[in-house]
Amino acid sequence: MLTVEQKVKIIVDALEDKKANDITIVNTSKRSPLFERMIIASGTSNRQTKALADHVVDQLQLSGEKILSTEGEKSGEWVLVDLGDILVHVMQPAVRAYYNLEELWDATPRNPTPAAK
Repeated sequence: MLTVEQKVKIIVDALEDKKANDITIVNTSKRSPLFERMIIASGTSNRQTKALADHVVDQLQLSGEKILSTEGEKSGEWVLVDLGDILVHVMQPAVRAYYNLEELWDATPRNPTPAAK
Protein backbone atom coordinates (compact mmCIF):
# COMPACT_ATOMS: atom_id res chain seq x y z
CA MET A 1 0.00 0.00 0.00
CA LEU A 2 1.38 3.36 -1.05
CA THR A 3 1.62 6.40 1.20
CA VAL A 4 -0.19 9.62 0.31
CA GLU A 5 3.10 11.19 -0.77
CA GLN A 6 3.94 8.25 -3.02
CA LYS A 7 0.52 8.49 -4.66
CA VAL A 8 0.93 12.25 -5.13
CA LYS A 9 4.25 11.66 -6.91
CA ILE A 10 2.71 9.07 -9.23
CA ILE A 11 -0.20 11.40 -10.01
CA VAL A 12 1.98 14.45 -10.66
CA ASP A 13 4.37 12.40 -12.82
CA ALA A 14 1.43 11.04 -14.83
CA LEU A 15 0.00 14.53 -15.33
CA GLU A 16 3.39 15.87 -16.40
CA ASP A 17 3.82 12.92 -18.83
CA LYS A 18 0.73 14.10 -20.72
CA LYS A 19 1.61 17.81 -20.53
CA ALA A 20 -0.94 18.98 -17.95
CA ASN A 21 -0.89 22.69 -17.17
CA ASP A 22 -0.88 24.44 -13.78
CA ILE A 23 -0.61 21.39 -11.52
CA THR A 24 -1.53 22.38 -7.97
CA ILE A 25 -1.40 20.22 -4.84
CA VAL A 26 -3.65 21.29 -1.95
CA ASN A 27 -3.07 19.75 1.48
CA THR A 28 -6.58 19.27 2.87
CA SER A 29 -5.63 17.02 5.80
CA LYS A 30 -6.35 19.72 8.39
CA ARG A 31 -9.46 21.03 6.61
CA SER A 32 -11.41 17.87 5.82
CA PRO A 33 -11.62 14.42 7.40
CA LEU A 34 -12.71 13.04 4.01
CA PHE A 35 -9.43 13.27 2.08
CA GLU A 36 -5.82 14.36 2.58
CA ARG A 37 -4.83 15.92 -0.75
CA MET A 38 -6.48 17.48 -3.73
CA ILE A 39 -4.56 17.71 -6.98
CA ILE A 40 -5.84 20.10 -9.62
CA ALA A 41 -4.54 20.29 -13.19
CA SER A 42 -5.67 21.81 -16.46
CA GLY A 43 -5.96 20.32 -19.92
CA THR A 44 -6.41 22.33 -23.10
CA SER A 45 -9.28 20.32 -24.60
CA ASN A 46 -11.90 17.68 -23.77
CA ARG A 47 -9.65 15.09 -25.35
CA GLN A 48 -6.63 16.11 -23.25
CA THR A 49 -8.53 16.24 -19.94
CA LYS A 50 -9.83 12.73 -20.57
CA ALA A 51 -6.35 11.51 -21.57
CA LEU A 52 -4.80 13.09 -18.46
CA ALA A 53 -7.34 11.43 -16.14
CA ASP A 54 -7.02 8.08 -17.93
CA HIS A 55 -3.23 8.19 -17.63
CA VAL A 56 -3.46 9.00 -13.90
CA VAL A 57 -5.81 6.03 -13.42
CA ASP A 58 -3.57 3.71 -15.47
CA GLN A 59 -0.40 4.68 -13.57
CA LEU A 60 -2.06 4.28 -10.18
CA GLN A 61 -3.48 0.89 -11.12
CA LEU A 62 -0.04 -0.24 -12.31
CA SER A 63 1.18 0.64 -8.80
CA GLY A 64 -1.56 -1.50 -7.26
CA GLU A 65 -3.84 1.34 -6.20
CA LYS A 66 -7.61 1.05 -6.28
CA ILE A 67 -9.62 3.84 -7.90
CA LEU A 68 -12.88 4.40 -6.04
CA SER A 69 -14.56 6.26 -8.89
CA THR A 70 -14.17 8.59 -11.82
CA GLU A 71 -16.69 11.14 -13.03
CA GLY A 72 -17.01 13.54 -15.92
CA GLU A 73 -15.32 11.44 -18.60
CA LYS A 74 -18.15 11.98 -21.10
CA SER A 75 -17.95 15.77 -21.25
CA GLY A 76 -14.24 16.09 -20.53
CA GLU A 77 -14.63 19.59 -19.13
CA TRP A 78 -13.97 18.42 -15.58
CA VAL A 79 -12.86 14.88 -14.80
CA LEU A 80 -12.65 13.75 -11.19
CA VAL A 81 -10.59 10.77 -10.05
CA ASP A 82 -11.38 9.67 -6.48
CA LEU A 83 -8.83 7.58 -4.59
CA GLY A 84 -10.43 8.11 -1.20
CA ASP A 85 -7.50 9.91 0.41
CA ILE A 86 -6.73 11.93 -2.73
CA LEU A 87 -9.01 13.68 -5.21
CA VAL A 88 -7.68 14.53 -8.65
CA HIS A 89 -9.48 17.26 -10.61
CA VAL A 90 -8.55 17.61 -14.28
CA MET A 91 -10.30 20.65 -15.68
CA GLN A 92 -10.36 22.89 -18.69
CA PRO A 93 -9.11 26.41 -17.86
CA ALA A 94 -12.52 28.15 -18.10
CA VAL A 95 -14.14 25.59 -15.76
CA ARG A 96 -11.19 25.79 -13.38
CA ALA A 97 -11.35 29.58 -13.27
CA TYR A 98 -15.12 29.51 -12.67
CA TYR A 99 -15.03 27.06 -9.75
CA ASN A 100 -11.66 28.28 -8.39
CA LEU A 101 -11.11 25.28 -6.11
CA GLU A 102 -7.72 26.54 -4.99
CA GLU A 103 -9.28 29.62 -3.38
CA LEU A 104 -12.21 27.65 -2.02
CA TRP A 105 -9.85 25.30 -0.14
CA ASP A 106 -7.31 27.92 0.88
CA ALA A 107 -7.42 28.36 4.64
CA THR A 108 -5.60 31.71 4.52
CA PRO A 109 -7.77 34.74 3.68
CA ARG A 110 -6.60 36.69 0.63
CA ASN A 111 -6.97 40.07 2.39
CA PRO A 112 -6.82 39.46 6.13
CA THR A 113 -8.62 42.03 8.21
CA PRO A 114 -6.83 43.55 11.22
CA ALA A 115 -7.69 41.96 14.53
CA ALA A 116 -10.31 43.83 16.56
CA LYS A 117 -8.93 45.58 19.63
